[in-house]
Amino acid sequence: MRIALIGYGKMGKTIEQIALQRQHTISCRIDWDNADDLDWLSPQNTDIAIEFTTPESAPRNLRVCLESGVPVVCGSTGWLDAKSEIEQLCQRKNGTFFYASNFSIGVNLFFRLNEHLAKIMNPYAQYAVRLEEIHHTQKKDAPSGTAITIAEGILGNIEKKKQWALAPAQNDTELEIKALRENEVVGTHTVLYESEWDTIEIKHTAHKRESFALGAVLVAEWLEGKKGVLNMTDFLGN
Repeated sequence: MRIALIGYGKMGKTIEQIALQRQHTISCRIDWDNADDLDWLSPQNTDIAIEFTTPESAPRNLRVCLESGVPVVCGSTGWLDAKSEIEQLCQRKNGTFFYASNFSIGVNLFFRLNEHLAKIMNPYAQYAVRLEEIHHTQKKDAPSGTAITIAEGILGNIEKKKQWALAPAQNDTELEIKALRENEVVGTHTVLYESEWDTIEIKHTAHKRESFALGAVLVAEWLEGKKGVLNMTDFLGN
């Protein structure tokens, strides 16, 4: 496949290494210093774009890809206020748009475990639930997109929680998310259920960003010939 890399930071460079190892070619590398090159993309020179940038630039990047007819895989977070607009554009253009807050297979299994645990814990009001995430200091958005997905899994199953909020929570209906930023951390997410007597905890710790990059490339390969708005549930098969 001919892959355009939109965002050429640590993640973009890791995606490039894995894509080349898997016999793909890189049609272009677009970063902040050559953002205008995005207008060059077309189905004649690129089979798919993989977009990992910032909350500020992601919506425009996705619009340009869909307007030009180039399928796009997006892993940028912090821009989801514009997500419905991008999905509608994809449908109007009969395009291909794949979004995931996290492309790691392990994290997506953790999402399912989190939902299942929330269902089990719902009847037990003596347990207070909260969420903690740790990322590297360069991460722009807080909480992380992964943390928001975890929070949504809890909110959908714990009846007393109505919305998430960055720590400190203001009342019992808010699900507290504590967002920490530390040097050289790939990503750690912890869900805690705490009572007067004990604590139940599940945690996912990423060791290498290669797991995210490989997932993005596997998704790009899987998308060949597919249309519409798709996500990791579609990719994983249920």
